[in-house]
Amino acid sequence: MAENTHTNLPKTTEEARAKQAPQPAQQSPQAQGPLQTDHGTTTIAETVVQKLAGIAAREVPGVYAMGAAGRRALNAISERIPGSQTNVSGGVSVEKGDLQTAIDVSIVVEYGVSIAEVAEDIRRSIIQAVEHGTSLEVIEVNVNVTDVHLPEEDNDDAVSDRSDRLE
Repeated sequence: MAENTHTNLPKTTEEARAKQAPQPAQQSPQAQGPLQTDHGTTTIAETVVQKLAGIAAREVPGVYAMGAAGRRALNAISERIPGSQTNVSGGVSVEKGDLQTAIDVSIVVEYGVSIAEVAEDIRRSIIQAVEHGTSLEVIEVNVNVTDVHLPEEDNDDAVSDRSDRLE
């Protein structure tokens, strides 16, 4: 019986296919995602993520305001100053790494809305905006509901504004 001198030949069909299959391209250790490439690294500041998340949350129906009462009062005062900018990142805190981020938002909801639905809509909106805008993976969005805005509060504000103007 002749000895098999072709020891490099595959013994099974699977082995033959495996030898013919293209080998996956070796990724360089630096290329970890769209922000870290062979040509350089992109760094995104936490304030960028805060602003994107704040804008996305404000666009959700049922969100009356962002932040706790003290922060909202400070924002209301600062917005009356000529030339000041609206603080879109108020009520948003961010923990950001190189590839991932976690976001906490504090909101005031309008009376009559489903808080669970508003919270889920906020999560969806923030994840879409931040992941699309930054390529960071959003691992969590925590929603803290700090208050409910009642319709009669609008009437109280209008009455106090009118009385302030009449004095």
